[in-house]
Amino acid sequence: MAALAGVSTGTASKALNGRGAMRPETRLRVQQAADQLGFVVNAAARSLQTGRTYTVGMITTDTIGRFSIPLLIGAEDALGAGQMSVFLCDARDDPIREQYYLRTLLGRKVDGIIVTGRRTQARAPIGADLPVPVVYAFISSTDPQDCSVVPDEADGARRAVRHLLDTGRRRIAHVTGPEHHHSAQVRAAAAAAEWELAAPVLYGEWTEAWGRQAAGMLLAGGIDFDAVLCGNDQIARGVAEGLREAGRDVPRDVALVGFDNWDVMVDACRPSLTSVDMDLEGIGRTAAELLLAAINGAPAHGQRARPCRLVPRESTAAGFVAPRNGEPRNGEPRNSEPRNGERQPPETW
Repeated sequence: MAALAGVSTGTASKALNGRGAMRPETRLRVQQAADQLGFVVNAAARSLQTGRTYTVGMITTDTIGRFSIPLLIGAEDALGAGQMSVFLCDARDDPIREQYYLRTLLGRKVDGIIVTGRRTQARAPIGADLPVPVVYAFISSTDPQDCSVVPDEADGARRAVRHLLDTGRRRIAHVTGPEHHHSAQVRAAAAAAEWELAAPVLYGEWTEAWGRQAAGMLLAGGIDFDAVLCGNDQIARGVAEGLREAGRDVPRDVALVGFDNWDVMVDACRPSLTSVDMDLEGIGRTAAELLLAAINGAPAHGQRARPCRLVPRESTAAGFVAPRNGEPRNGEPRNSEPRNGERQPPETW
């Protein structure tokens, strides 16, 4: 095989085991030679040689997979180069089940563990003095020494507000989830700091039903609003329905932005929903890369926040004029500043 690929035996071994520094085309050539000869790496022999099992555990509390599946896809993208496998364990918000899976994974001698869930709020460490490295993804650990990768939700809310301002909207309402929820707090605070909201924040549930109810409350309360920033896509879809039933056109009368960029919701919304994407796959890739570094003796500590991106669609399309660099927003004086007093950089999507 090494001869067929035109490399040394050592280089072929490193290429097949995902080790060593080499050009991507060399690694590809070795893999193609292995495929041509039908060569399969002996996992047991590799484990004996390296002392590793080339497996990683992922423990999640996200039962439906809304967040954990994109994270898993991203993690597998990063781990696949080293031909590592991932065991996905659903703890179902049950501390006993979570500890059972932790013991099971450790018993299987996994090389590391990724911990994730459906909330971004910090949680207690999954264990103390564990024999393998742990990285938290989407959620974070309350221990500052632990390595965590999270979405910058405040960044996402700011991007949404700036986008609405760029479309000429000025009277922005905000409808979000439960007031005690970490994500609702962070997104609401960031939106209010970026621009003075047209009404007090409406807190409720992360549901379409709450979105419809909130739309009715805004209209019944005589609130003068031309845009609604929603705490998630389900709420936004409900708001869209409520506005449509009341005879308000989206986006002509009211522009609408969601959060999460969940394809099931943004495509089903009428019109299609502009939304903030937290790049869950990117979070999963980063977490896996940091875990690999820790496995190889270079652990990282502390929290890393990844920026969000905004995905424009029809719900904010009417009247949209993209500002040129250095130009004011639609209808905004040239010397105007965001409410926090700091001039913001040009929007990037």
